[in-house]
Amino acid sequence: MTYAQLLVPDFALLLLGWVICRYTFLDRTVWAQVEVLVYYFLFPVLLFQSVLRSPLDFDTALHLIAAGVLLGLAAIGMAYLLPRVPGLGRHLDRRDHAAAAQVAFRFNSFIALAVAERMAGPQGLQLIAVLIGFCVPMFNVAAVFPMARASGVHLGSALIRNPLIIGTGTGLAANLLGLQMPGWLEPTVSRVGSTSIALGLMAAGAGLQFGSLATGKALAVSVLSIKHLLLPLVAWLLARLLRLDPAQATMLLTFSALPTATNAYVLAVRMGYNGGYVAALVTLSTLLGMASLPFALSLPRG
Repeated sequence: MTYAQLLVPDFALLLLGWVICRYTFLDRTVWAQVEVLVYYFLFPVLLFQSVLRSPLDFDTALHLIAAGVLLGLAAIGMAYLLPRVPGLGRHLDRRDHAAAAQVAFRFNSFIALAVAERMAGPQGLQLIAVLIGFCVPMFNVAAVFPMARASGVHLGSALIRNPLIIGTGTGLAANLLGLQMPGWLEPTVSRVGSTSIALGLMAAGAGLQFGSLATGKALAVSVLSIKHLLLPLVAWLLARLLRLDPAQATMLLTFSALPTATNAYVLAVRMGYNGGYVAALVTLSTLLGMASLPFALSLPRG
């Protein structure tokens, strides 16, 4: 199976949500309630499980952790600084930027786990789990920050109450404490996680408004270029500077080129921003991932 084929199911679910919302009685009234369910319950459970699933091995992955954190900080920095780029800032809507900045650095953890397992088996899963455990909390905080600031919401309050941050933070704490999911609970939690992916993608498809991209072309090109072109190059440079072994370098490059998180749309909507615009970016990012994954993995990593 090719990397592009791994992304086909996600794109198909986005398209299915769009078709159902526009051509059946299951219109926006229904999908608005689905978004609430996904945001406050299903996605937090998925993130908690993803972070808790594999023990974090600090001794063998210290350089990988450093590379992942530095890669994340570079992505966040580039996304935040877009309004200050000469000649670009005046073409960006500040509220759209606050909502869309997250597209440049967040990632689809479901695809991350699927690709890692297919490429490197248990070792790949463990390495990608390390990156998930350290980067998801950081990325969720960074995603909420510009939207809370632009809306005049108290940042601390927004972070404490954000269900995605609660899910990842508690998962990381449980992982560091050595806690494990009880065997009798694992199947139920896994089913909840699978449901969140499908419903989250379909909700994003239901909210698609490609027309909104017409007035935000510069922002769309900028955040997607960071996500799918610049980040793989930064990851390649970090892998060389930190002397990652081939397996770690492969996982870092994979991590850098993943499509953006599907719950970016849900977060933008629940915080009162242009969800249709962000949903369109999620769709484009899923398509671009079919090219950026092979591109990143074609870079030398010996």
